Amino acid sequence: MKVTRHYEFWPKRMPKVLDVPKTSLYDNLDVSARRYPEKTAIEYYGGSITYERLKLEVDFVAGFLQSQLKVKKNDRVLLLMQNSPQFIIAYYAILRANAIVVPMSPMNVTNELDFYINDCKANVAFVGQELYENIAPLQNTTFLKHVIIAAYSEYISPEFDLEIPAEVRASPANFSKSDLIYWREAISAGLAPGELIVNNHDLAILPYTSGTTGIPKGCVHTHESVNANTVGSAAWGSMTANTASLVTLPLFHVTGMQHSMNAPIFSGGTMVLLTRWNRELAAALIERFQCTHWVNIATMVIDFLANPNIKNYNVQSLSYVGGGGAPLPEALGEKMFQLLGVRYVEGYGLSETISQVHFNPPDRPKLQCLGIPSFNVDARIIDTETHQELGAGETGELVVNGPQVMEEYWERPEETKAAFLTIEGKRFFRTGDIAKYDEDGYFFLVDRIKRMINASGFKVWPTEVESIMFKHPAIRQTCVIGVSDSKRGETVKAFVILHEKERGKVTEQDIIEWTKNNMSSYKYPRIVQLVENLPMSASGKVLWRKLQEQEKERKGSKRQLLSDGISLVRKL
Repeated sequence: MKVTRHYEFWPKRMPKVLDVPKTSLYDNLDVSARRYPEKTAIEYYGGSITYERLKLEVDFVAGFLQSQLKVKKNDRVLLLMQNSPQFIIAYYAILRANAIVVPMSPMNVTNELDFYINDCKANVAFVGQELYENIAPLQNTTFLKHVIIAAYSEYISPEFDLEIPAEVRASPANFSKSDLIYWREAISAGLAPGELIVNNHDLAILPYTSGTTGIPKGCVHTHESVNANTVGSAAWGSMTANTASLVTLPLFHVTGMQHSMNAPIFSGGTMVLLTRWNRELAAALIERFQCTHWVNIATMVIDFLANPNIKNYNVQSLSYVGGGGAPLPEALGEKMFQLLGVRYVEGYGLSETISQVHFNPPDRPKLQCLGIPSFNVDARIIDTETHQELGAGETGELVVNGPQVMEEYWERPEETKAAFLTIEGKRFFRTGDIAKYDEDGYFFLVDRIKRMINASGFKVWPTEVESIMFKHPAIRQTCVIGVSDSKRGETVKAFVILHEKERGKVTEQDIIEWTKNNMSSYKYPRIVQLVENLPMSASGKVLWRKLQEQEKERKGSKRQLLSDGISLVRKL
């Protein structure tokens, strides 16, 4: 049965259901450009782009795609760029050309890009010039035929008085390949696009899963599924044409794409865009442009609040700060409240749901909580084996039904079939996340199904251990994994980054002793390793699986050395 107890805490004056537009994503830009032609759409290292100019350049690039590169309806077009005006222009130009956006992580290397290109059969790609060497070997050796190269510096201002990343400052490069197309070439051609023929049911975006549970899969999203969360984001965050959003999450990732680009454009607001995360610059830009909204990831908030200069900036304009991907530690949530007077609003979603299916109510958020089901979402907890529905306080797999859920995995019918189940005649997506909801109807993530540690038969959820460890005053960041153990089967290991002032003072054993006193005996880390940094994804998530793989390789190498040593002794 659908969980509705959270309606008691639903934001005041907010409808519980939102109608999803029957128009395309491009129409959102078209409407905002007609409503607010002279309003600034993008602020980018001193450069400003109005909505009128944004739409004009989108149309020119779309016209170039259609006229010169013969892009047609449902063609897949790769978008491999860091945050930049060109990313936004290319994204909407692909849609205006009736094609499908395939957003790529800038961290992808050649072998990974080879897979994506051949999987979605893309023959056109937009590429930031600093990333070109990764895709160059694939042009004309795969489906990829045309590459449009962009230099971010073409949109900055030489008078900008704050720090600019090296890849943003770099002048347009001239590559030796004659078949490359340069960004300005596409704009200056001034070609008008043909008729916009897509509707809400047509395909729009094909984001790929991270591949943490096997081969990456493309998530098929229509204009309607993307618009469901675009409109939902704007409504939940009370976005208007006078909203200024600090854009620090990568736009290729669904959270940044929806909350920091599509929702502001739908509302006619301003995007204050950063290509690279920089806590000092972020604070300065919040002050300069009076940013009202900042959707981020917990690691950014941790770094932002750790800035010793933060009190030198006026950041009180922020009225909505939130994010997802990882829970924000309670102590840091309190620190943020003391600084800004607003509570951190966590949410939850996946590539398969094009960002959120859960939000915390801005006026009554709970920390380390997924929140309550978003507009039109039916979320339930089921037993992982029997699929029987569970009640409040019971732990099981989170399944969701809503207009933002993808159609299918791209050309993977078996994986699609396994990812869905039917309850009461409705199609639910299986998230693969273990969760529960409380008496108020708020949902809480326990962990990924595949991340659970089995220590002497006890289930240990790394996220829970991490949330407790963040209460230690010396810990700046931590990541918990399971490692093999001869006695316990698996045991708990924590990688820890200390605050700078605590380095050299707090030892690994000190942390082990503290955790022993602050959590159950089967949960506390038996191993702690102090590190300078943790592997991160392009979207700012800690790559726990990479740490786990490195640990397995390390232990495998030790076993091999031991085996070689034993063999050598026997020979002697």
